[in-house]
Amino acid sequence: MSLDTKITPLLGSEEETDVRGELQRMVLDVSYNTTSKYIPSSATYPDGLIPFVDRHMKYLGANPKLDARLYLANLRLMTRISR
Repeated sequence: MSLDTKITPLLGSEEETDVRGELQRMVLDVSYNTTSKYIPSSATYPDGLIPFVDRHMKYLGANPKLDARLYLANLRLMTRISR
């Protein structure tokens, strides 16, 4: 069973837009470790790497009861690069 079949949409399109925008801001900020990760789905990602934004959007879609605001706050803490 593919990972994509288990995904449910986020609660609202406005929330999805906000979350996606915040994830993209994190990717552009060099203070966060937002490298792509390996995924064995060559059909969706031919190079075998899932981008940071897509990975976390899929996770939030697969866990609709999760508070996206708190998830993002925790993600910022976990991916922050200390200098």
